[in-house]
Amino acid sequence: MTDYDPRTATGIPTEPVGSLPRPSWLQQAYAQYDAGEITRDQLEAEQDKAVKDSIEHLEQTGEPIISDGEQRWSSFATYAITDTLAGTGLADHLAGTGGQYFAIFADGHNRQLPRLTGGPFRYKTYAADTLAKSIGLAHKPMKQAVIAPSMLALLYPLDTELPGYSREAFEEDLVGECEKDIRQAFAAGAARVSIDFTEGRLATRADPRNPWTGRNMLPHFIELNNRVLDRFTADERASIGIHTCPGGDRDSVHSADVPYSDLLPSMFGINAGYFLIQLASERDKDRVYQLIGEHLRTDANGVTQMAYIGVINPLNPRVESPEEVRDGLVRAANFIPADRLGSTDDCGFSPFSIDEKPNHGSPDFARDTAWQKITNRVEGTKLAAEKLGIS
Repeated sequence: MTDYDPRTATGIPTEPVGSLPRPSWLQQAYAQYDAGEITRDQLEAEQDKAVKDSIEHLEQTGEPIISDGEQRWSSFATYAITDTLAGTGLADHLAGTGGQYFAIFADGHNRQLPRLTGGPFRYKTYAADTLAKSIGLAHKPMKQAVIAPSMLALLYPLDTELPGYSREAFEEDLVGECEKDIRQAFAAGAARVSIDFTEGRLATRADPRNPWTGRNMLPHFIELNNRVLDRFTADERASIGIHTCPGGDRDSVHSADVPYSDLLPSMFGINAGYFLIQLASERDKDRVYQLIGEHLRTDANGVTQMAYIGVINPLNPRVESPEEVRDGLVRAANFIPADRLGSTDDCGFSPFSIDEKPNHGSPDFARDTAWQKITNRVEGTKLAAEKLGIS
């Protein structure tokens, strides 16, 4: 782990979630790879080019800590188990058909997970594998997002037990793989690691089209995530975060209609050091600020929790001004202690590798828009720190 201090550059800490829109030419390369038209080496050359471009642009925004935009990943949820969203390069003991929907989005499209067929469960790719290829290109500290065990728990069949591989055995393997994912990311040079937990809010919505959402799985999800975090010291967990949002794929969401009051009181029971919380696109922001202030813990098994609130909406092409960012943070400080407040984006800008960004007109325009949004988040965070007397 590095000695990165998130307050140094901006007073109030600020941090991205992780993903960026893949350029249209990279999305085309994924399609060509799935079709057998280009080799793995040719795909990786395109991924490398996109990572280099992402890092260069992110550093120009003034962002104090950057990611590689997840340009080499199939998605935030499946990087560990498949090379592409179409299922090319699927990990052992997984089938590409018959898996559960992760989510059905408001615009009607869905994302489906593979189906576990047996054990043992092992990652094919760890986040550190791609971070190690990127970190040498960066001149600023890097963070790494990883997937939560609660998401990958959905690989196991909902109502049946696999012969010779119980759910308990699978989840023990899963927790071990998630721990390894985080530890290897730190070992590869990550200054911070955040765990993507978008399924948290969705778990409180009973969608008859998606059976797992009606099974009251949130308590078990939190238990699984804590089983991983319990393997880390308080000092380590201060640099491990949790990200929550109502989804962000093809400029659509899956659970924005679910009240945050159904999630946040329970979510802060996860013993993480900080939380990246979608908020810019919320209608009743004061109510969410209040919930955060009431439930954010001063002692989460030895660590004081921080709340990074979303001040940028990646699903909307309108660019928020630095003054809007400032005003949102200053308002939030009426409910959340200013010394435990940070800023972030509502979600990754494109958590899935194939994303047309329909509200933006193209992934290339969305990518260009992201640079300005991030620049304004950083500048607005500095303005808020000045206004609140934080240095």
